[in-house]
Amino acid sequence: MDTNFEIFLSIAPGLEAVLLAETQAAGFENPKITPGGVTCTGDWGEVWRANLTLRTATRVLARIGEFRAFHLAQLDKRSRKFPWADVLRADHPIRVEVSTNKKSKIYHAGAAKQRVETAIKETLGAEISADADICLKLRIDDNNCVFSVDTTGESLHKRGHKVAVNKAPMRETLASGFLYEMGYDGSQAVLDPMCGSGTFILEAAEISAKLLPGRSRSFAFEKLATFDANVWQKMRSQPASQAQLQFFGSDRDQGAVRMSQQNAERAGISDATLFQTGPVSDLQRPDCAPGIVIVNPPYGARIGNKKLLFGLYGALGKVLLERFSGWRVGIITTDAGLARATGLKFKSEGKPIPNGGLKIRLFETGKLP
Repeated sequence: MDTNFEIFLSIAPGLEAVLLAETQAAGFENPKITPGGVTCTGDWGEVWRANLTLRTATRVLARIGEFRAFHLAQLDKRSRKFPWADVLRADHPIRVEVSTNKKSKIYHAGAAKQRVETAIKETLGAEISADADICLKLRIDDNNCVFSVDTTGESLHKRGHKVAVNKAPMRETLASGFLYEMGYDGSQAVLDPMCGSGTFILEAAEISAKLLPGRSRSFAFEKLATFDANVWQKMRSQPASQAQLQFFGSDRDQGAVRMSQQNAERAGISDATLFQTGPVSDLQRPDCAPGIVIVNPPYGARIGNKKLLFGLYGALGKVLLERFSGWRVGIITTDAGLARATGLKFKSEGKPIPNGGLKIRLFETGKLP
């Protein structure tokens, strides 16, 4: 295949512009928004760099080739001629996923999947397994067969150093996306008064310290024929900087605070973070320059009676207005009525973002009076 090829970076729908800005700032070539993500061009080194460094992307797909096919016999013939060995290895099992649409003469995804699996097994000699770590994706659109390899494996929100999680945790990729939407650049203080397992605080502190989000985990691309262990080792050994103690989390659940502290230690940012146990009513302004308060309060999905939450949101807003003059606030919730119950004036309401079967959005204020 060509030295450079198309790379697809997926993200939760609604945050594509955030990912575009991140890829532009990171110097990826020719990034463009597409539904559900961003495309750019690059070589395999750029695929590895995307997995290692991008905080908002959820998955990185490498487009490894394409051809036209109008019927299954043609798909079978051309799949057998496809240079699988350039990318895939015979000693690692492969999983094949196929999607098609009504614009294509090949409309039966199951039959297409079977043809490609047989071609790979008989020409490359690789085992086909539904549980394989390596996933080959075929999209048939208007008779064009596009092959991509999922180079990520487990979703990129799984950083590898966060073991303890609370109920209904915010995904790390979403947390970074919301922080970036609020203009966070690593220099501001960040506080979360309902921190759960500490996701917002950990992501903010890591951004400040220039820690690579993928530094603690492995990736599917390490099992591809294109992988170079020496180059990869140099890439992931990028030095970090020291973040200041300006990342604060609190929660009324002592177990959640303990989880946050443990996660911060594993991530290597415990010196930059401070977690405390206490209700919202005890929340105090940190002794630092005004920064960002970002919070993901309960929505009522697990509590059942949403009416009980209006008092919680009201108490949160009251404390913030009384004690956090000059700070900006981001409330992530499913319900605009709950957000307004804080009494805060929002300058913007973000796009609805799918999360755990719900649609959440960011309600953002300017600087509090």
